[in-house]
Amino acid sequence: MKHLLRVLLAICFPFALIAQTPITINEKTITRHGPEKGSLLIIGGGTIPPEIWAKFIELAGGKEKAKLVVVTAAAGDSAALSPSHVELVKKQTGASQVTLLHTKNLKEANSEAFVASLRQATGVFFVGGRQWRIADSYLNTLTHQAFNEVLERGGVIAGTSAGASIQGSFLWRGDTKGPHILVGDHTQGLGFLKNSAIDQHLLRRNRQFDLVDFIRQSPDLIGLGLDESTAVLVQKDTFEVVGKSYAVIYDYNTIIGKGETHVVENREEYTASNGPFIFLSNGQKYDLRNRKVLREIRSNSATSNR
Repeated sequence: MKHLLRVLLAICFPFALIAQTPITINEKTITRHGPEKGSLLIIGGGTIPPEIWAKFIELAGGKEKAKLVVVTAAAGDSAALSPSHVELVKKQTGASQVTLLHTKNLKEANSEAFVASLRQATGVFFVGGRQWRIADSYLNTLTHQAFNEVLERGGVIAGTSAGASIQGSFLWRGDTKGPHILVGDHTQGLGFLKNSAIDQHLLRRNRQFDLVDFIRQSPDLIGLGLDESTAVLVQKDTFEVVGKSYAVIYDYNTIIGKGETHVVENREEYTASNGPFIFLSNGQKYDLRNRKVLREIRSNSATSNR
């Protein structure tokens, strides 16, 4: 059956298997979407505000102890020759131990020498560019497994723009011909956020409706859209929004109009909308397993002072 599936994939998506290798990635976990251990910081692109950088370095152990790895595959081979990405991370986080990781050679990505910096890493940062390049470089390799092991040690994986989309299990906008093709010749992401498809630059590029029909046809997946300068911090099956704009959730029940409504203190408070998606802003939290917004718990004093 698995062999037949691979044949069908090869026929329908001739580029989808390019990055496959014999490595089996260990993904044993009881969580439905997020990592069992560690944290994901998924960033929608654009200018990354200080509060997101601060959260990244905090989760990586603080600037004195953090050991960071910057993955530049999405930006193309020229990124390997430039110190700009590493220097940016150093400047924004204050960390001194920052290493660049770059290859497009699967044999190299499967070597112990190449993953040496990841063995001690407390944080990984994927830069933006084209997400299919990351898949071609690392999907189902020893390096891919080493990324997961950073999480298993309690570390953090962050990524912006293409570095956000690659964290999903389904690779959205992964076609080599351009990001205007939503389901393309690369459809497998690194899967740090399981059972998901992730979009970015959402409102800035007027993409807010692009995931709706896909999730309608893929009810087991959850869609996550992120506007620029905005991130979600995912721990286990809960995330919190951090940043300047909005994170958007695409859930099958919400899309078909079966979202839940709760009545609180004689007023309606929606944990899902009657529209095709849910907007969440800085500080709001979402339960990925149960597909619902987590309501803020108000103290009695706060309620009486309204």
